[in-house]
Amino acid sequence: MKLDSLIQPIKVMRLRYLPLLMIYFAYGCSVFSGIGESFFVKEHLNLSAESLIVIGIWLSLPWSIKMVFGQFVDSLTLFGSQRKAYVYLAAVLMASGSLLMAGLAGRWSFVVVLASDNVIFFISSLLTVLGVVLQDVVADAMSVEVIEREGRSQQDIDKDLAMVQLLGRLSLSLGMFLVAGLGGWLAEVMSYQNLFLLTLSIPLISITGILFIRLDKVPRKPINKTVLFGGLLYAVFIIVIGLSDFPLAQEIAFVVSLIIIIYLLRAVTKELPRDLLRAIFVAAFMIFIFRASPTAGPGAQWFMIDVLGFDKAFFGTLSQIGAFMSIIGMWFFARVITEKSITSVLLWLTVAGFLLELPLIALYYGLHEWTMVYFGFGARTIVMIDSAIASPFAQLAMIPMLALIARYAPKGNAATWFALMASFMNLALTAGSLLSKYLNKVFVVSREVLDHTTNTVISFANYSELGSLLITVSIIGLSAPIVGILLYARFTQRQKNKKDKMDKIKQKHFAFTSQAS
Repeated sequence: MKLDSLIQPIKVMRLRYLPLLMIYFAYGCSVFSGIGESFFVKEHLNLSAESLIVIGIWLSLPWSIKMVFGQFVDSLTLFGSQRKAYVYLAAVLMASGSLLMAGLAGRWSFVVVLASDNVIFFISSLLTVLGVVLQDVVADAMSVEVIEREGRSQQDIDKDLAMVQLLGRLSLSLGMFLVAGLGGWLAEVMSYQNLFLLTLSIPLISITGILFIRLDKVPRKPINKTVLFGGLLYAVFIIVIGLSDFPLAQEIAFVVSLIIIIYLLRAVTKELPRDLLRAIFVAAFMIFIFRASPTAGPGAQWFMIDVLGFDKAFFGTLSQIGAFMSIIGMWFFARVITEKSITSVLLWLTVAGFLLELPLIALYYGLHEWTMVYFGFGARTIVMIDSAIASPFAQLAMIPMLALIARYAPKGNAATWFALMASFMNLALTAGSLLSKYLNKVFVVSREVLDHTTNTVISFANYSELGSLLITVSIIGLSAPIVGILLYARFTQRQKNKKDKMDKIKQKHFAFTSQAS
């Protein structure tokens, strides 16, 4: 690999990129309390695997209505600001979520009287998610606006757009790397209350770049009433159905969300050329299927804790390794990722992801016992190696799509554009979560739950069906994306053949005209 390729991320760095990179860095740091929170939920909250998946579905919905945040950021000033004030507001939301979580863990009297523990946990998580989403919308908009465009070719502009997305992913991964292991290690030695209080430093990170860097003014677009009011009505619908006991509420919310997002995307992109519009939507459909792959849910982690004996510090080590390898993977392979076709990139990422699921399945069936006898290493070594290899793939898969979205972002309306595309992509994750919920109904996995008041067992651990669950998830995760990739490859080939045919017709027409003259 050439030296120029290795130093490329350093060469393209500019001071004006700092505010958005600090936001992405803070986003990465938000995983700091993740391990401690998982153990806190397991030890102190009576939530089943299915309940946690359902909560995850509802917490994903703010990401799905990012178009409302995008319209605010693009069209409405807050205290005379289109960027800075929104970052500050988001920081307040994140800090409020951290304080609620610390109050719940520390049993602060003025917090625990507000609602039940499960409700406080949900509200805390929701506030944090809202803050992160709002800052992410601002950063996405700035990732388009910070590029120098005057007197430059479109090819150079596209290259910088892709590299800014790369720098954003690197900043996010660097934040994860610096705090992931630390969060797990501190969860071993300090109280949950103090751990959650430390997360108050994360919103301070996100506003640091905004404080010291002057941002250029951006053109303010008129409010797109279709997007704004459609998004607000959609949000009201989600809230109403979320508070109701209506059967299949999550499923109805997902279907309606998908219809609305597709409609709003069509409204925003109706002025694009028809061929370009078709290509974008087919690509988005392929990415949707790729991101809609189900997971095994929390049962897999419970198995690691209860059966394999993994503790908080070890999960911190895994997170540390994963974040570091994400940085290494993006740094060394970003140029390849941006130059190869999206179909080839996603195809090999799908196959690699399937292969990297196999070690966990093998561990369920006792691989670690065999390796310990014959090779002297057990489950922890296997999981560490597997995690190190698998970590870069999730971030690498995002770079081509983010660069494509950035390239076609309309001037002055970038936040809304990114928000709509991100909402579509996040609905794919919701689809995966719904599929995970159904799979957890078919293959029931349960952990031991204790009543801490009477110290009696409420439910017993049962991992007998986890192996079947892991195998099913892996097969779906391999086959479904490949179908989408093949459909997109067929579409692009047809488009290429059509273009080649038109070029030949033009050449023949030109030759005939030349001879006649």
